[in-house]
This record gives sequence, C-alpha cells and structure tokens, in this order.
Amino acid sequence: MSLAGKTLFISGGSRGIGLAVALRAARDGANLVLAAKTAEPHAHLPGTIYTAAEEIEAAGGKALPLVLDIRDVDAVEAAMAQAAQHFGGIDILVNNASAISKTPTLETEAKRYDLMHDINARGTFFVSKAAVPYLKKAANPHVLTMSPPINLDPAWFKPHVAYTMSKYAMSMTVLGMAEEYRVDGIAFNSLWPRYGIATAAIEFAAADADQLKHCRTPEIMSDAAYEILTRPSRECTGNFFIDDTLLAETGVTDFSKYRVDPSVPLRVGMFFADDDLPPPGKH
Repeated sequence: MSLAGKTLFISGGSRGIGLAVALRAARDGANLVLAAKTAEPHAHLPGTIYTAAEEIEAAGGKALPLVLDIRDVDAVEAAMAQAAQHFGGIDILVNNASAISKTPTLETEAKRYDLMHDINARGTFFVSKAAVPYLKKAANPHVLTMSPPINLDPAWFKPHVAYTMSKYAMSMTVLGMAEEYRVDGIAFNSLWPRYGIATAAIEFAAADADQLKHCRTPEIMSDAAYEILTRPSRECTGNFFIDDTLLAETGVTDFSKYRVDPSVPLRVGMFFADDDLPPPGKH
C-alpha cells in the first residue's frame, strides 16, 4: 500500500517524531494535518506548524497547519471537522503529542501532574474519540499512538510514577479502543522506541548536552510508523510495536543508519521487560 491521497491528522506534528512521520507520508503524496500549539517560534526549540507545513509541501505532500491545544475538547472536535472538510475526510490519526516530567513523587507538583495527564491520558482519549466518526468512513483507518508496552514491573513506576501512569493511560486507550472498534475495522496500535530518539525537545530537557549522541534519529520511528499505517487495518490492530523489532520483521538488518553517533553506545529506552532483547542485526 501507499499513503498517496491519504489524510493524516497528527497531534504534536510540528517537530521531532511527529514531523518525521509527516515527512515520510508526504513523500507518498499524503495530506498532513499538523495539529500543535507551536504557532510562534519557541525560545529554545526550532520550528512551528507553519515551517513544518513548508517542509511537507516541499517533500510532495499537502499540509494544513492547525493551532490546537489538545486539552481543549471543543477545539479538538472543531479541528477534526475542519481537517475532514478541507481534505474530504480523515484516514489516519497519529497521537504523538505528549508531556514528560520524570520526577519522583515529592518533586511532582500538581501543575506537572495535571499537564502530563491532561495531554497524555485525556488528550489521547478525546482526540481519538473525535477522530472515530471520520475514521469509520475511511477505507483503511488507523490510529497510531506513541506509547509504550504496558509493563507492570514496579521498577518502571518507582522513579517517576506520575509520568508512568500517564504514558500507560495512552497505552490503555490503544488496548481498549482496538477491541471497541475492531468490528468497524479501525486499527488502534502503539509504537515505542527501543532506544532514545534524538529530538529538540529531549535536547532542551536534558541536563547533558551530549545525551543526543547516544540516541537514534526520528526516522526509525517514521519508517516503522509507515510500515504500520500501510497495513490492512482489519489485520493489524491491538499491537504494541517496538520500532526496530517491527522493522526487523520486514527484513531490516542494518540499523546503524539511524545512529546519531555510531562511536558511542545507545541509550536504552524505558518500559521494556528484561527478556525483550534487540533483534539481530547491526545496531
């Protein structure tokens, strides 16, 4: 399959993984709805929804930048309606918007807690809900959420219980809606990186400026997302995909092209079980 002519609604699509997914789809000639808050340049992070739209058009796609705070349910519903009217429908939703604060309990203020749960848990739920009526009309509808496999090992709760709760809430949305809408043929899947992904937001948040050297580029996530979103929706739902494991299943054996700096070790990601090992190949 191809994403040519398909309309993708991407939350948090102005930079990082969201933009990488959009650019991969744009190369097929897809329509991209970039729904994010970044109308104005950030003091420390590059790009806005408008510069992202320019990149998408240059890559061969069509772009509709929409200023959206996914915590506003009325605004979410209005944006979804505007996107569907503009492009004649919605085929794919990518829940990419997320907030992170890996703080222990006593250092987690109500403001940080609320931000993570309003964007990660509540935002994912209501953006997905708003998309469903349009996805029911699509030929091969997909919802892809950037959230982890649900691993109940206490080790993943102890350091940052509030953040873990919010990310697992995203994953539970995938788990529940995959079954709820299986009869409608709407695929709900999650995608998660095995190793850290180099994004401007991570660079800004990191105390160590060299941390990005230990990461992979966002393109590994966009290549994996493309593989999921081009599969028949009725045959691919309720999965918690890991980027390199998924790509290995398609025949990829050399993952070194995704390295930021091959001379340093990769930073292992979060929420993995001890027996969840990288696939064979060059990493």
